[in-house]
Amino acid sequence: MIRALVFDLDGLILDTESVVYASWQSAYHVHGVPLPLDLWLRAIGSDATHFEPLSYLLERRPGLDVEQLHAQRRVVRDRLLADLAPCAGVPERIAEARARGLRLAVASSSERAWVEGHLTRLGLREHFSAIRCREDVLRVKPDPTLYRSALAAIGVAPEHAVAFEDSPNGVAAAVAAGMRCVAIPGPMTRSLRFDAAHLELSSLAELPLDEILARVAA
Repeated sequence: MIRALVFDLDGLILDTESVVYASWQSAYHVHGVPLPLDLWLRAIGSDATHFEPLSYLLERRPGLDVEQLHAQRRVVRDRLLADLAPCAGVPERIAEARARGLRLAVASSSERAWVEGHLTRLGLREHFSAIRCREDVLRVKPDPTLYRSALAAIGVAPEHAVAFEDSPNGVAAAVAAGMRCVAIPGPMTRSLRFDAAHLELSSLAELPLDEILARVAA
């Protein structure tokens, strides 16, 4: 029996992945350097140990004013984030989960202030009884510790929980934690493979929660 759902944030609840990539693209463009998508994709769902965009740019344009670069990039990022709505189907599936009495948590490789800020702005924070972020663990996804920590916080065993993820790094973390996982690739990750996922959907609007859980169980 499924007792809990654990959500990723970036690219799953909110398409911040496209926004952050666009902000870095703008910074690279100013300095005449292309930003390779294949390198960027390595870090989605994880952290900068897989690809660090500032270091990559500085290797090609030494001596840049880093403070100015970040300030300009944040202007682009924040403008794009300002009116960003939840990904399709997210509010509906959360409402269905609450109606079923399921426990909800978030497991994100991002910083807590980023995660909490977006959930609060979207009016979703109150629905999650636990949030685990990069500050809470030594290693982020694809390491399973974030998911294990989130499950421990809500008191649910992994076999009774389902994760929702948009990246292979996230899927790998959830599966390694012993959970079933639904992959929902976003605009940034649709070209990637999700062979480890128990179910792959085009969006959370594709099916009602009861049907999603039935398919995962099958």
